[in-house]
Amino acid sequence: MKNIFTVDVEDWYHILEVESTPDVQNWQNMETRVEQNFNALLDMFDENGVKVTCFILAWVAERFPHIIKEAHARGHEVASHGYSHQLVYTQSAESFYNDIKKAKDILEDLTGEPVDSYRCPGFSITEETPWGFEKIVEAGYKYDSSVFPANRGHGGLSDSEIAPHIIETPAGNLFEYPITIADLFGKRVCFFGGGYLRLFPYSLIRSMSKKVNRSGRPVIYYIHPREIDPHHPRLEMSKIRTFKSYVNLETTMTKLERIIHDFEVVPLKHWHKEYFEKVVTV
Repeated sequence: MKNIFTVDVEDWYHILEVESTPDVQNWQNMETRVEQNFNALLDMFDENGVKVTCFILAWVAERFPHIIKEAHARGHEVASHGYSHQLVYTQSAESFYNDIKKAKDILEDLTGEPVDSYRCPGFSITEETPWGFEKIVEAGYKYDSSVFPANRGHGGLSDSEIAPHIIETPAGNLFEYPITIADLFGKRVCFFGGGYLRLFPYSLIRSMSKKVNRSGRPVIYYIHPREIDPHHPRLEMSKIRTFKSYVNLETTMTKLERIIHDFEVVPLKHWHKEYFEKVVTV
């Protein structure tokens, strides 16, 4: 089975729910690393002959339009990560809609093509934001990868369906691609992105990837450009958050290369067109 590889394109200071994270009006004053790190990922993808989905923070796209155009020119899917990187449950339905619609318009202006896929910051759609999926549809997106079907720091939907599925909303249907989890001793655990991918040994990641594929599901891998950069600046935070945010940064690139070597990966949009009707009855 083909799997899905995704990159959440944001900078090192976009970590959520940390007091030292700068406000959006101060982002332009921060040292930036996203350009060099994203370009390093694009080069690695080229060297391995793979295409991925890039969930791009539109604020980054405004500041570095050339790297978005470069990703698009290299054949990667340009998708939306919103504009201002705010947790969904801290916004009103109206402000959330305005943010993701603005992001879609910016990215489409840069690529000249429809942007159909969206992922919210921190997978922060929860039971307290029942309007979230409806607003994603209203903003013009067709595919979503915002659901984290397990408990996590930013909420999650622990009882959500774990396979790709359709969400019906008053605005229309949305194709949902939840973040991949696997069962470990009766608990839903993610092994396939962010701090989880950095923490766990690759042998376990590979084993759990094969387990997910045997169940008929694709693995959705995800990574942030800062996670391949052990030398990027640090935000001040608690010891627990420091561990979660910075553990094993020096191992990330090697793990990504091994994933790409061991598993066939494609963009979300490609997987949807090729497989979705086989696993979901519309």
